Amino acid sequence: MTDPDLTADEQALLDGASGPGVAAAMRLVVGLARAMGARHLRSISGAHIDSCLFHGQSGLDFVRLLADGGATVVVPTTLNVSSLDLLHPELYRGDDATRRDASALMDAYVSLGCEPTWTCAPYQREVRPAFGEHLAWAESNAIVFANSVLGARTHRYGDFIDIAAAVTGRVPDAGLHLDANRWATTVVDVTGLAPALLQTDAVFPVIGYVIGRECGADIPAIVGLPASVSEDNLKALGAAAASSGSLAMFHAIGITPEAPTLDAACGGADGQPSLVVTADACREARDALSRATGTALSTVSLGTPHYSVAEIGRLYDALDGRRVHSQIDVYVSTGREMLTEAQLRGWVAPLEQAGVTFVTDTCTYITPILRDTQGTAMTDSAKWAYYAPGNIGVDVVFASLSECVESAVAGKVVRDVGLWGDV
Repeated sequence: MTDPDLTADEQALLDGASGPGVAAAMRLVVGLARAMGARHLRSISGAHIDSCLFHGQSGLDFVRLLADGGATVVVPTTLNVSSLDLLHPELYRGDDATRRDASALMDAYVSLGCEPTWTCAPYQREVRPAFGEHLAWAESNAIVFANSVLGARTHRYGDFIDIAAAVTGRVPDAGLHLDANRWATTVVDVTGLAPALLQTDAVFPVIGYVIGRECGADIPAIVGLPASVSEDNLKALGAAAASSGSLAMFHAIGITPEAPTLDAACGGADGQPSLVVTADACREARDALSRATGTALSTVSLGTPHYSVAEIGRLYDALDGRRVHSQIDVYVSTGREMLTEAQLRGWVAPLEQAGVTFVTDTCTYITPILRDTQGTAMTDSAKWAYYAPGNIGVDVVFASLSECVESAVAGKVVRDVGLWGDV
């Protein structure tokens, strides 16, 4: 491995000209560049930090090392979900020691100059990265969305390198920052799926789950998605694929900005391996995401990734003035800005009165919020269904939003048997 060639300014950062905190961060960036074979570093215009989620003492020690060393972020920097809901602290069901340390971690990142956004979906904010803009984003679903839907450029960064990049304003000039590494390496064909199924919200996380499981870290070019596909659909697809696999980018032919044609998405190369997603594969994936059987239900959890304003509106319309069953808890995770906008549209108060609990700043599969983890939980998120059983020990049923709402009202699992062509 060879060290990257540094500019005079970069060498000065590494040598400690801006303090020991920045020098420590620069050592991480240079070390990653060496591992990736990057010959140079590249300036970035923004960062999104996942390290603010409390996983143990090491995370708190690291951010304090940066802060005590005088480091601050040098690019606009948003913060991912944390381990606490600061707007609704009464929802937390964990121990006091974790609450204390998680709060200290959040405060430490804000002290570095990060913006306290506390959302896994920073791309849903009013101001978001432009096409071709270079970033250092962590949080798997945000990485996929930035690369795929926005056409911005970020490699798949993780804890500690994310904040190191924000403090130095640099990343390795490698990976998905380079044109040649953004071309599709697999063609995924969904043209055989029924048009009616492709108009449902539930099929997109399932397609994503199949792609992630089959393609791993490959970059797929997806052929056959309808022109009506929404950003929320693409969000769900990417989040699922990044969970079941290690996807960092996809192309949707004729839809996403770097894929006007299949030839453009593939960089003109021929002979990529292909994956045909069939109705049977979708049904099998749907079933793989459901670890519970029967009709017993205790919880419905929506909003992983965080619900958009449009998704809150769809929930409002689907509930249609009805109340959630008295034995069912319904949680909706969303960002602060999305919740504020939904309040302005008059949706939040009626939903709360109907029995919906809004969660901000965190997510219900990573923080002890669910009142009942012994019973069955239903979700419209493949990501939540994938991680929640291992993280919080709950049995899961994956379903469409409409199935989730009908189940919440009925107080038991309700399935639309015709949705997937089962009958």
